[in-house]
Parts: sequence; C-alpha cells; structure tokens
Amino acid sequence: MKHLVVVAHPVEDSFTMGLARAYTDELAKLGHVQRTCDLYRMGFNPALTANELMPARDGHLDCADVVQAQDEIRAADVLIVFYPLWWMSMPAMMKGYVDRVFASGFSYDSTQGIVHGLLSGKKALMVTCSGAPLPLLVKSGNWNAVQVLQDTHIFGSAGFELIEHLHFDEIVPSLPETVAAHHMERVRSCVRQHFFCS
Repeated sequence: MKHLVVVAHPVEDSFTMGLARAYTDELAKLGHVQRTCDLYRMGFNPALTANELMPARDGHLDCADVVQAQDEIRAADVLIVFYPLWWMSMPAMMKGYVDRVFASGFSYDSTQGIVHGLLSGKKALMVTCSGAPLPLLVKSGNWNAVQVLQDTHIFGSAGFELIEHLHFDEIVPSLPETVAAHHMERVRSCVRQHFFCS
C-alpha cells in the first residue's frame, strides 16, 4: 500500500514529530511505501488565496504546491495526519493544508448544500495529541466536537474511510520517558493492526 503522512508541528523534536517517525519506521518494516510531508519544514503556505477560490474558467489551478499535494493524495491508498490539538482544533498550518488541498472539485462536490466526497476508496487515519486528559475532554463535550468537526466533517465529507483516530492525552513537556516509549509503541501497534499483511 502507498501511504501519505502529513504532519504539522513547528518543533522538529516534538512528541508529535516523534510519533510520526515511529509510525513511518513501522511502515517501512512492513514493506509499505510512504511519503512524509512535514508541512513546517517544507515551508507549506497555509494561506488560501483569492485565485484559489476563483480558479480560471478552464478549471486550471495555478498553484504548484496544491497541485502536487493533490497528486500525492491521488497516488496514496492511505492518508495519515499527525497534529496537536490547540484550542481543540488543528494547528493553522494543518487547517491551511485542508483549506487549500481539500478543494471543491478535488475532494468533494456540493449540490444544494449536500456534499458528496470524491476521495472514496481511500482510507484515513488521524493521530492527535492534547495536554488535557481525554476523560475531561469527553465529559465537557469537547471531544465530541473534535469528532464531528474534524473526523466526520473534514475527512468523512471528503469520502475517506476513517479507520482510526488515535489520540494521546496528557502530553506535557515533563512527560516521563517510560510513558513516551509506551505511546511510541502504541503508534507502532496501530500500524501493525491495520497494515500487517501475513
């Protein structure tokens, strides 16, 4: 299978980036092909422009970075996204990637307010982190908001089959090494669970 890994965290040695590396290392061990798009290190521009909202009449999109990103999604069987939850949402860098790349005519069509996903047949997997404990997020209703707005509305509306949303909570700068190692094993186990072929 071909995997596209998209990760958004400004700190290169962050826990989020470590999870992405553990994930891709495990994919490699299983013989899967993957490409990683590290949005911050590659200098992805998250700002949607007027030209992107109003493409040329011939349908041609004159944004090479968006065209490349869409081609990478087309070529992938699985899209995996890694990001921290800030204010219970994705970082602006990841949101900008979604705004620009998941464009109308590429990831969805809409008729009279009804959205039809165009990326059906592809799988998606989300990996997120928060400083807050997950039980607190569930009790407050914030976790439900994440699932509705990010899992269902973004990835579901585009037609992806969301196979898992793996969340790591209580991720703080003082995270013990033993806990971090356990989490890294959780993400490797996720790869084996979904993509091991005997």
